[in-house]
Amino acid sequence: MRRLTPLDPAEAPEKSRELLNDIIGRRGGVGAMVATMAHSPALLQGYLDLSRAMKRVKLPRALSEKISLAVQEWIGCGHCLQAHAEAGRAAGLSESDIALARQGTSTDAREAALIALAVRVLAEPSSITDEDVAEVRAHGWSDRIVAEIVGVVALNLLTGAFNLLVGLEPAEGTA
Repeated sequence: MRRLTPLDPAEAPEKSRELLNDIIGRRGGVGAMVATMAHSPALLQGYLDLSRAMKRVKLPRALSEKISLAVQEWIGCGHCLQAHAEAGRAAGLSESDIALARQGTSTDAREAALIALAVRVLAEPSSITDEDVAEVRAHGWSDRIVAEIVGVVALNLLTGAFNLLVGLEPAEGTA
């Protein structure tokens, strides 16, 4: 059940109206999550900025989607799981890849190490040790990638928590 309603630009606070109109001008429309975030201009601006920044990470797109699937499975956001499964398919992931990612792993040991680290960043960041970071490095991941994992996880936490809070659910007949 929806707890907050999406806003049309005309109903949104001034800064949100500007942001929504800009997106509509570039893409032709906005999704329910973005339209609902418009209740808070600060949240909407922060989401848009972080989302744009995370598009510049050095992670391959398919791996980024695997990480998002693992994190969203842990968070429990069906709407986000649906979106990331669709994006993963578009990035070349198989149904098996998607299922494994939702379990927090991959058939590729290098990817599995990074996915596992991402889940720990979300679920228990205080437990991460020097050895954990060394293990990811031993799989060939750079410090840049290790740092960017926090951004990918943070963006997923933001969207998943927001959607759960406002009651945004997957579209009927899809998942």
